[in-house]
Amino acid sequence: MKIVENIKKIGLRELSNLFFTSPKVRRLMLPLVDKKIKSNFMEMLNRSYEVPAEVEGQYWFVRNLLMRGSERMDEKFLAPDIMKIIFSNFVDNVLLKSSEIRHKAYFEENIEKPTLLVVSPTNRCNLRCTNCYAGSDSKNAASLDWDTFDRILTEKEELWGSYFTTISGGEPFMWSDNGKTIYDMFAKHKNQYFMVYTNGTLLNKENVKKLADAGNVAPAISVEGFREETDARRGNGVYDKVLQAFANLREAGNPFGISVTPTRKNADLVMSDEFVDFYFEKQKALFGWAFQYMPIGREIDFDIMVTPEQRLTMYKKSKRILNEKGYSYVDFWNNGYLSNGCIAAGRKGGYFYINWDGNIAPCVFIPYYTTNIYDIYKNGGDLNTARESKLFNEIRDWQSDYGYMQPKEKVGNRLMPCPIRDHHQNTVKILKENNVKSLDPYADEALKSNRYHEQLTQYDKELARVFDPVWREDFVNHKQDRKAA
Repeated sequence: MKIVENIKKIGLRELSNLFFTSPKVRRLMLPLVDKKIKSNFMEMLNRSYEVPAEVEGQYWFVRNLLMRGSERMDEKFLAPDIMKIIFSNFVDNVLLKSSEIRHKAYFEENIEKPTLLVVSPTNRCNLRCTNCYAGSDSKNAASLDWDTFDRILTEKEELWGSYFTTISGGEPFMWSDNGKTIYDMFAKHKNQYFMVYTNGTLLNKENVKKLADAGNVAPAISVEGFREETDARRGNGVYDKVLQAFANLREAGNPFGISVTPTRKNADLVMSDEFVDFYFEKQKALFGWAFQYMPIGREIDFDIMVTPEQRLTMYKKSKRILNEKGYSYVDFWNNGYLSNGCIAAGRKGGYFYINWDGNIAPCVFIPYYTTNIYDIYKNGGDLNTARESKLFNEIRDWQSDYGYMQPKEKVGNRLMPCPIRDHHQNTVKILKENNVKSLDPYADEALKSNRYHEQLTQYDKELARVFDPVWREDFVNHKQDRKAA
């Protein structure tokens, strides 16, 4: 009991370090760490701009990661040395240090600092998936050079106190420059934590060992369901390679998650108990992201967008998965309340996107830009120059008008958080007024198409009809159970 009494007196950082002492100590600590995390979230309820039901959801997401992480360690699927790096980088740097920097900058200096960047260093990909949002394939070789990529990662830490980076593509593990690879970049930036969206086919034992040696990388591997659904979109044999990648990662003790694209065809499947139990319990994924199909990129197809009614069903199931089943499996955009709405355009706690050509877009799913990182650096600017572009400022103004950092009574429906899809008319007006350029020819065609805008605008009207009553019931009229949260 003495150890329990000592644990109660120390802070979250110290609790994190003790977490690795032994399974017995960890089991003793879990309720106490959970209580400490819960207390931190409860303090947030004193802020006028926090919506209680959102805070509850955020708590469950973090709690689930803690519980599943502890289980994976007990099962020997997470190496203690890697978990120490995760706690040092992700908990200490990302959740604590970075959060303190952003909070102080905002409330003392009125400066917003993003949490992260999404960088796609290459457009190359060894697959050619149907409806790829980036339009990637093996013929596209556009890539960032090492010095620029390295400078971006260095600046985000120095300027913003940002220690978290998401890498996308193309296929990120195909990136290299002047004899150096993506693994060299991870090793150089050891105090940052990276999440990498990947098709998983290149994660053989040799490459997974490189990830485990770095200790600061969690792959998010794409699946579309099971074998039939995954191979139908990504190519025959891909599913088996994904399962092998999972096995390699488990053997190395390296954490990983899944990335899913819900469509009209697979929406029910990817939110089913069969699906989540297979990937989270049997395959041992630690986290998951479900990015509903967006009509951007190659082969735009409105007929495979999830319907508003499907989206409502997914929302209900995602809440159950988070709150009852205990998995950190987030449904974009139905779980937009977990991030207090849209995180695009470099808002406080948000991000923006830099692609392989150096073009800087507000979001991965808003494929338009007015600035380029090579031009900015050539003219003596930095990442803040990009963040202060007129395009980004106007999108952040929209976020503010919609309720970000506003009193609870002014918060808009965060079950419809996405400006480009859920509020299409507003965003198209901003894009056209800023004379944006397109990241790819598919985006250019969409921007010029009246039919495209009409279809999304109609979708938004139907979505509001379905989701406005749900927002009022689940969030506006929600009664906070302070004991439960």
